[in-house]
Amino acid sequence: MAGGSASTLLMPTICRDHPSWFITSVTHDRLLVFRTDSLKQIVSAALDEARHSGCFAIFAYVIMPDHLHIITDGARKPSDTLRFLNGISSRRVIGYLKQGLYTTSLAKLRDAPKGRRHVYSLWDGHSQALPIYSERFLLQRAHYLHQNPVRAGLVELAEDYRWSSARCWKRWPREDEPLLPDLDKMVWRKPGYEPGEA
Repeated sequence: MAGGSASTLLMPTICRDHPSWFITSVTHDRLLVFRTDSLKQIVSAALDEARHSGCFAIFAYVIMPDHLHIITDGARKPSDTLRFLNGISSRRVIGYLKQGLYTTSLAKLRDAPKGRRHVYSLWDGHSQALPIYSERFLLQRAHYLHQNPVRAGLVELAEDYRWSSARCWKRWPREDEPLLPDLDKMVWRKPGYEPGEA
């Protein structure tokens, strides 16, 4: 079970001066890279590593076969947060594919070198970061990302999908949760907005 704290400080209340971020990263050519649980586990561990290395919080997440959504705090600029998230997850996934000699998968991720001698590209170069200025919008985005597996027909209930924070938001985490969100780091301005109480 991955630990759930990026720092010992609580985040400021969400507002225009201290937004959270809704981040979307899409795989190269929308390839279904994360079809297996082993690859989803590698990405979960990479996200945990990224938040600790970058000193930011992850409040909600979902890992889909061809993309991921994450809600983070505003501890860093979104471009820095993306550099940690996409960079570490790319190294871990591509390393796994190389070690396992998954040559067909690697060939699909082959990309023209972009000046840094990278041969493979896990992520599309157009990740998005949408600012979240209110608690209500944060809750809407968390609900949206938790419902992704339901809309995709992967599960009937959001909390049944192993690779998301939906169970934690309902205060029903499993003992072997792949990635614990930093819910204890959130400061809520309005009572009743906390996960599990709404």
